[in-house]
Parts: sequence; C-alpha cells; structure tokens
Amino acid sequence: KKLNISHSQITRLYSRFHSLDKGENGALSREDFQRIPELAINPLGDRIINAFFPEGEDQVNFRGFMRTLAHFRPVEDNEKNKDLTSGEPLNSRTNKLHFAFQLYDLDRDDKISRDELLQVLRMMVGVNISDEQLGSIADRTIQEADTNGDMCISFSEFTKVLEKVDVEQKMSIRFLH
Repeated sequence: KKLNISHSQITRLYSRFHSLDKGENGALSREDFQRIPELAINPLGDRIINAFFPEGEDQVNFRGFMRTLAHFRPVEDNEKNKDLTSGEPLNSRTNKLHFAFQLYDLDRDDKISRDELLQVLRMMVGVNISDEQLGSIADRTIQEADTNGDMCISFSEFTKVLEKVDVEQKMSIRFLH
C-alpha cells in the first residue's frame, strides 16, 4: 500500500529506522522502541509501542514502521497519504481518533470498559492519585461519554466526546519535513 511520501522523506525515515535497528536484521523489536527516550518517559509509551506491532507479531519491518507513523503526519499531507482500504488518509481525523481509541481499548473488543480506562489512567498518573480518585474519574468519564447505557465507551461515543478537540493538531508530528 503506497503512502506517497517523497524520496527524501523515506530516506530520513529509513535512516531513523536503521539507527533504531540494534539487531541489524531489518526489523524493530519492542526493545528497540523502548530505547527511544521520549517513549521511555511517556506513561503511554508501551501502548504506543504496541501500536506498531500487528497482533501476535514481535517485530515490525520498515513498511509497518512507516504505516504507523503516517497516522501522525500533519493533516495538510492528506492528499499524499491515503489508506487504500478505507479511502481515507491515515492521518485523517477519523483515523487519528481510531488510533487514540486503540490506546485505551486494551483487549481490542472495540469498546473501552471502566477497567481499561482505569488501567490507562493509572499508566498516565502513576501513584500521584489514589485509586478512589481514579475510580471517580473513570466513572465520571464513562457517565459523560456512554450514550447507550452499556457502561463502556464505543468508538462513536469516543468520537462524540472529542468532537471539539483539535485532534488533527494534537496528534501531529513533523518528522517528515
């Protein structure tokens, strides 16, 4: 699937990929990603790293690396960056939201349960907030987002809650310019 990025952009990404490939085998492991300081200190670093790996895989090749990073391209790059399966750019608002949703949907059942929300909140705040306070935050979040009463947050409910958030800017990294 073609991402339509320039030769110089591919060259820069490949250089970064190669510098991360400590095993020099043309693939990155989770450990390779964990050596990136920004991911190592990010409370959601493990969740972000997992997003690079298809289910059951423990390595990612250069193509997979580029495909995952494409979600973070600034929106003005849309015309170059189509997801051929949906016809939408990988960095579209919908695809960025879906990527973010998957960071919370730990069991990949297409909904965010209270327990999943608690786990992610705990990753983000560590021990700075009591379990009781985290539970209260999770309950309030689900109460506000859950419109069908199933005590979970679906992707459409997640999208609705974030409709006024500038996801396009908050989920963009200028790594290809």
